[in-house]
Formats: sequence, C-alpha cells, structure tokens
Amino acid sequence: MGKLAGVHVVQHIATGLVENNQVLGGVQPFPATKATHDALLSMPADDIAVAIADQVKAVAKGQKLDAVGIGFPGIIRHGVAEESPNLQQVKGFQLAKAVEAALARDGVKVSVSLFNDADATAAGIAATRGVLHRLNRVWAIGNGVGYGRFPWSEGVWEGGHSVVTIDPKEKFCGCGGVGHLEGFLGYRAMRMRFLDMEPEEVFANAKAGDARCAEFVLQCHRALAAASATSIHMAGPGPFYLTGPNAGFIDVGLLDRLVHDMVKMSPLQGSRFELIPENDELGVIGAAVNAERATRGQ
Repeated sequence: MGKLAGVHVVQHIATGLVENNQVLGGVQPFPATKATHDALLSMPADDIAVAIADQVKAVAKGQKLDAVGIGFPGIIRHGVAEESPNLQQVKGFQLAKAVEAALARDGVKVSVSLFNDADATAAGIAATRGVLHRLNRVWAIGNGVGYGRFPWSEGVWEGGHSVVTIDPKEKFCGCGGVGHLEGFLGYRAMRMRFLDMEPEEVFANAKAGDARCAEFVLQCHRALAAASATSIHMAGPGPFYLTGPNAGFIDVGLLDRLVHDMVKMSPLQGSRFELIPENDELGVIGAAVNAERATRGQ
C-alpha cells in the first residue's frame, strides 16, 4: 500500500492520509467545528465535491497520492451517488469525477473511488483488526441507518431500508418507504415520531420507566434484530459492528437475545454484536483500503 487519501462523509467530512492501514497526522474535519446533524444539508453538490478536494489536498501536503477513496451515504455505484435520502442534493451526481476534476484543476492527478460510507467503515474495521479475509458487517446509526459490509462487492446493500414491519402507518423513513428500519432508528425519523422530545430524551425516559418510550425502544431493538436476522439468513453468520453517533442507544445484550429468537437454524447461529464508539478514522482508513483494492482490481 502506498500513500492514500481516505474521506468519510456522514454528518461532516473527515479526511486523512493513510499508509499501512494507519492514519498519518490525524483526521481533519470539515467544518472545523463540531458538526450538527444537518451540517451538510444546505451545501450544493458541487460545493461538497470542492470541499472534499480541498481537504484531500490539505492532508496530502504536496505528497503524491496513489489513490483517493471516499465513503459517502446512499446508493453508490460507478462513482455516482444514485440516491442519498439524507443528502438529497447529490442524487445522480457524479461525485467521484467531480472530486477528480477539482483536484486536477490544482495539478493533483489521482484516481478517485466512491463507496458507501458504511462499507468504508466495515473495511476500516477489517483492516485495523487484521481480518481482511472475513465477512464483516456494520450498522451505522446516525441521521439515517447505514449498512456496510467487507469484502466490498457490487450491489445496492441499502440495509437501513430493510422492511421490518408491514404496519402501513410506519412511514417515518427519510426515503418515504413504509416499514423501514431507518423509520425506527434514524435520528430524523425519531424526531418526526416524537415531536415533543429529542431522541436522546426518548431513550433516557425509557430507562426511567416511561411506558411509551420503553415500548418504542423495544421496537427499535426488534427492528434492528429483524434486519440483522435477514442478513444472516442471506449471507450467513458473523460479526456485526454497531457504530455511528447514535449507536450508544443500542443495548447489545438485548439485541443479541432478540436475534437468537429469530435465527434458529444451527448452521446460521454464532453471530455477535459489538459496539464501536463513533470513530472517523475507521471510515477514513476503510475508504482508502477500498480505493487501493479497486486500483488492483480486487
């Protein structure tokens, strides 16, 4: 692995210089101050591309880069953000080409690869734990709910939009679909559901014994368990990592018990869940790892 730039975009843009599966010199955030849940919503797509290019140049400090990898929320295929429900201004935008062009204008000629943000996180976990040969899955819980997997493979993989209920009243997902996991655990969705309190208050009140909040929290865990069980029934058992700004809402023990109730065939048992605190470095490293593998045709 040569020198790579990794970029991870969720509620802000995080960028770092990566070598040997490590970030050199730390991660640089944009905006520089702590981002809110809505930090990038008002930025036009072209401005997001320019901001990413500026961050890449800043961390490279004039050094030659072998590749640039970007993790970005939404359906990502062939360098295009085909759909991004939580950053709707980039729908159909050729983000990889736009970043390449912005870099080239300043004399930086390098290949840019675009991946789903949760896929980048999954790659970062696999790389930093030395398990690049195993299936790893990630639930990234924030404004939306991302699903990532490593090894990367062609596909949509919008697991956050897994249908976890057939109740026609469940219309809180940001994409407008009925019964989706994100309609329970997405930050925006919870705000829409509980207009009288913030999501943090909902989970705090549930712990304090509020029946309405406690019932919803159980529903959240059942929804995540159902989506995980579906993945297990499709791809087999293995580790699931919970990360993102709101992953701390999840009770891993409860989630494990619920999944055990849903997955009963013995060859499919043995999955586990692990909570990983929000960490920009994992997404930055993973985006770089996937970009480097893409240049080698892996």
